[in-house]
Amino acid sequence: MLKIDSKRELRELYLPGREPSLVDVPDMGFLMVDGRGDPNTDAAYVEAIEALFSVAYTVKFALKRRPSGGVDFTVMPLESLWWTEGEPTLSLGDKSGWSWTAMIMQPDFVDAEAVQEACSQAALKHATPALGRLRYERFVEGTAAQVMHIGPYSEEGPTIRALHGFITDRGYTVTGKHHEIYLGDPRRTAPEKLRTVIRQPFTAQ
Repeated sequence: MLKIDSKRELRELYLPGREPSLVDVPDMGFLMVDGRGDPNTDAAYVEAIEALFSVAYTVKFALKRRPSGGVDFTVMPLESLWWTEGEPTLSLGDKSGWSWTAMIMQPDFVDAEAVQEACSQAALKHATPALGRLRYERFVEGTAAQVMHIGPYSEEGPTIRALHGFITDRGYTVTGKHHEIYLGDPRRTAPEKLRTVIRQPFTAQ
C-alpha cells in the first residue's frame, strides 16, 4: 500500500531553510482546538494536543482499514496559531494573555464526516476533555513569510523579529496570526536541536 507523506509533498511549506522565504499557503484541512492561556502552564493546551493526535491516528487507521480501498498516510506535525487579542502582532511577554489554535493538517481525502466518526471512536478509548472542542475546518493562510528556527522555543524572539523585518523591509505589513509548526518532540529532542517552522502572514501596504 502506497503511503502518502504530505510533509514531503509540501516540502516548501513544512521544510523551509534557515533564511526567510516567501510562500503562498493554499486551502488545507485541519483538525483544530481553540484555547487561551500560557501553553507552558495551562493544562488546556496539553489536553488539546492529546485530543488532536488521538483523533489524527484514529482517522489514519480507519482509512487504512477501509474495505472499499484503504489508503495510508503519515500523521502531520503539530501546528499552532498564536495571537494576542487587540494587538497587531503576538506579544512575546506575558503568555497568559495568548489565544491559540492547536491543529494538525489532514490530507484532502479526509473530511468532516471521517473526523466526526474518529472523535466518537477516540472518546470510547480515552475521553480526553478537549475532544468535545475538536473540529475539522478548512484554512487558507495565503501569502506569508517563513523560516526554520533551530533551538529552544524560549529563544524564538530574535528569529521572529528577523522574520518581521524581512517582511517590512519589502514594503509589506505583518498581519494575521503567528504560526508555528513543531517538527521535533520536546520530550525526546534536546532543546538546542528542536526544529520549528515560524510563519507570518502579511499584506501589501
